[in-house]
Amino acid sequence: MKYQGFDLSGKSAIVTGAGTGIGKAIAIGMAQAGADMIINGRRLEPLEEVAAEIEAQGVKCLVVQGDISDLSFHGELVAKTMEAFGKIDILVNNAAVLFSGPIEDTTEEMWDTTMDINLKGNFFLATAVGKEMIKAGRGKVINLLSNCSFVAEHTIGTYCVAKGGLLMATRCMATEWGPHGIQVNGLGPAFVRTPMNNPDVIDDEFVQWSTNRIPLHRMGRSDEMAGAAIYLASDSASFTNGTVIMCDGGFTAC
Repeated sequence: MKYQGFDLSGKSAIVTGAGTGIGKAIAIGMAQAGADMIINGRRLEPLEEVAAEIEAQGVKCLVVQGDISDLSFHGELVAKTMEAFGKIDILVNNAAVLFSGPIEDTTEEMWDTTMDINLKGNFFLATAVGKEMIKAGRGKVINLLSNCSFVAEHTIGTYCVAKGGLLMATRCMATEWGPHGIQVNGLGPAFVRTPMNNPDVIDDEFVQWSTNRIPLHRMGRSDEMAGAAIYLASDSASFTNGTVIMCDGGFTAC
């Protein structure tokens, strides 16, 4: 087999939560690799800014604003993508929220919001896209997981539960959809500087605490997640299925 490299030319990719942070970095990285992009998020202004950066790479970009916790929105996102590009080659399930505090202070609202986006929304969007991929006999699904998919972290228990559930969903999808030519994998960041965790990463005590736990002794950057996502989306990952690439500086190796 000829080595395919990480070229995504001619592919169409959906990235959720693409307005900021890791989602933005992955969307721009995939555009640089040649993919036409569909970017999604709840706020229009940052999406339009990202779309301008993507189109500067010489590829097409469609902005579809919406909340993936609203399951009725999934059909719209899929339909607009199919109308624009006629196929969905790649889905990056990146949208997430995080509430911080003692686990005994978790409210039902916090639980429901976290599960509706981080687990339920990602799961059902994957199934909506998966139906089109099954028809096509090919596709790549990349679920953004976390070190919290494997390791319990204090004060973000609900987030850990959701990310642990998404890990199992990734494995189940990989098992069921593999025979249809679809690879489903996870990408696991840890302690990355993003707007979502900004209150923590500007706290010197937290930064020192977290970086002391990482063998590379620093926090990650959003753009450092893009390379692994591009690999998983590329033809080079044609036999990579049901696994997780940890981009965590070695945190889960300890």
